[in-house]
Amino acid sequence: MKRSSSQPRKQRLMLYRATLHKKHTLFNARLSEELVGKLGIKRLPVRVGDVVKIMRGDWAGHEGKVVRVDYEKVRVFIEGVTIKKADGTPVYYPIHPSKVMIIKADVSDKVRKKIVERRKGKVPVEEAEEVKKEEKERREQVGEESG
Repeated sequence: MKRSSSQPRKQRLMLYRATLHKKHTLFNARLSEELVGKLGIKRLPVRVGDVVKIMRGDWAGHEGKVVRVDYEKVRVFIEGVTIKKADGTPVYYPIHPSKVMIIKADVSDKVRKKIVERRKGKVPVEEAEEVKKEEKERREQVGEESG
């Protein structure tokens, strides 16, 4: 069993070296109270197209649509949250997903609906019945092979 260090430098290094599918777990953001009541979950990974409200930092209180998501640096870029470079060109300001709250989530996607259902702990009735049928068929096949 591997032991994890509590040293900040090693924690930072571990986050830096983490694989993308592990960094994806860091993209969870709170849902607004309205969405919590509607979806039945408290957190959801931030995606492009979600409307979020910034809760911390210089941009606190600003609302906007997520334009880009950077999985390497674990940052989101929000419409209207820009700074000017030395030459005057505007650049999106990176914000950590834990510092935002999702106000409007795009749940039209099938995959995202499945994520919400899974996190809720409820499996849709049709899928549950399909799984039961498949398990029953497998048991019958195994019984035929051994007999």
